[in-house]
Amino acid sequence: MLRTYLVSTDISLKHINKLAIPALISGISEPILSLTDAAIVGNIQFNATESLAAVGIVTTFLSMLIWVLGQTRSAISSIVSQYVGANELNKIKNLPAQAIFIITSLSLLIIVGTYPFAESVFKLYNASNLILEYCVEYYRIRVFGFPFTLFTIAVFGAFRGLQNTYYPMIIAIIGALLNIVLDVVLVYGIEGFINPMNIKGAAYASVIAQFVMAMLSAYYLLKKTIIPLKLSFPFNKEISRFLLMILNLFVRTIALNVTLYFASSFATSYGAKYIAAYTIAINLWFLGAFIIDGYASAGNILSGKLYGGKEYNSLITLSNKLIKYGVILGFITAAIGAIFYYPIGNIFSNDPEVLNTFYSVFYIVLLMQPLCALAFIFDGIFKGLGKMKYLRNVLIFSTFLVFVPLLFWLDNLGYKLYAIFIALTIWIIARGIPLIIKFRQLFLPLAKKY
Repeated sequence: MLRTYLVSTDISLKHINKLAIPALISGISEPILSLTDAAIVGNIQFNATESLAAVGIVTTFLSMLIWVLGQTRSAISSIVSQYVGANELNKIKNLPAQAIFIITSLSLLIIVGTYPFAESVFKLYNASNLILEYCVEYYRIRVFGFPFTLFTIAVFGAFRGLQNTYYPMIIAIIGALLNIVLDVVLVYGIEGFINPMNIKGAAYASVIAQFVMAMLSAYYLLKKTIIPLKLSFPFNKEISRFLLMILNLFVRTIALNVTLYFASSFATSYGAKYIAAYTIAINLWFLGAFIIDGYASAGNILSGKLYGGKEYNSLITLSNKLIKYGVILGFITAAIGAIFYYPIGNIFSNDPEVLNTFYSVFYIVLLMQPLCALAFIFDGIFKGLGKMKYLRNVLIFSTFLVFVPLLFWLDNLGYKLYAIFIALTIWIIARGIPLIIKFRQLFLPLAKKY
């Protein structure tokens, strides 16, 4: 059984890395699934650019759904970690199973509600002709992995609350490796055994990998923790707080996905080479974001425990350390991207027009990385603290009063992909600064008092 929740809080670099590095590896599993699909599909023999564009559009839509409903991870992690800090875990042992039941039920409703209308959905992203056909084809397979992904995310939240990121890392590694192997086999085929399935093969590979990850998640949770998966009633007393967190995060994530919708829609409207280049760039941005999210996850995990134990001085110290580590990691990520600037593009496409368009904006993605570190780390800390309402308000402000007006203005000036990525950069700054200010307003007085 895991006993980490009985150990006193440690915020040394060694312990932060012990949480952050496995969280980093497990956190990039979803973008790796999408990047693998993009890399494999972008190099098929026929209609590679249209297929890559379709994967990018569907990935954007699925990311929206996952981010909206996948907020269970943050809510579960926040509540569990706070009870761990107070040494009262037994009081919420049945909460994760109830949360998983609620969220997977909603995912099934979404499948039923979107499957018949897939064509209409992707027309909203300005997809048409062959790109639209591929979008529908890819989505109607890939969507069946959605409940498995949400189940896995919720289990990861329980592990994080228990101050454990090791088992989620193992699950994510297995899922990512399986997806890569299946992508190659199913997309390209094996002569004499399996016919090439092209974009359909990428979708099947993702669904199978997501199913395997869900089964492994259930196994490790049952075998390695005291958290049950058997649904029991009545609902836990914390279910109302959990649902309120989810509601605030739901509204926040809608605002987040308005940003992604406009970015994807504008890129699609510019033409096939632009949406293909945008797909590569935005998926690499997601990868960079999830790399930095390892330290944001450590902030999420430890801040909840420190807050539950009323260790406010340690909470301030933790935030200062995470700022430093996150920014350093952001610069390292940007430097690696700069060194391999051109080889990275060649992984995803061999179309000269797509590559030239991608290279023209990739440097903005790299420059954003240290800024992303600040925003994402404090985003993680606020989730651990359970301060979802403030996160909601910051996202609404940065999306509707910063990103959207700026994007329309820059687009009107004819900047195209530059407009999207410049607006995203300012959007990140508008997300990070208010969180830093609010955190210090809340906890510096408490640190002095206690």
